[in-house]
Amino acid sequence: MANIISDETIEYVGILAKLELSDEEKEAAKQDMGKMLDYFDQLNRLDTTGVEPMSHVFPVHNVFREDIVQNGDDRDEILANAPKKKNGAFMVPKTVE
Repeated sequence: MANIISDETIEYVGILAKLELSDEEKEAAKQDMGKMLDYFDQLNRLDTTGVEPMSHVFPVHNVFREDIVQNGDDRDEILANAPKKKNGAFMVPKTVE
């Protein structure tokens, strides 16, 4: 394990995360953080020449359709179903005094 995490670093991370860690938890966190940093070092050693950077593993295309208004001028048909209407709008009971 080449990456050694200090006690001060664990204390600082605990403060940032608003955690109260016991001594055993601090030691476990130090080891876990060291393993994570070792893994990052291992990933940094990989040869990535010729590999294009990407934001997603799979190609992402715009899956949304164009926003085209359909049946947008059917006010009279819609209001035909209303029990009460006034000035081209639904008329509902008053809810606020």
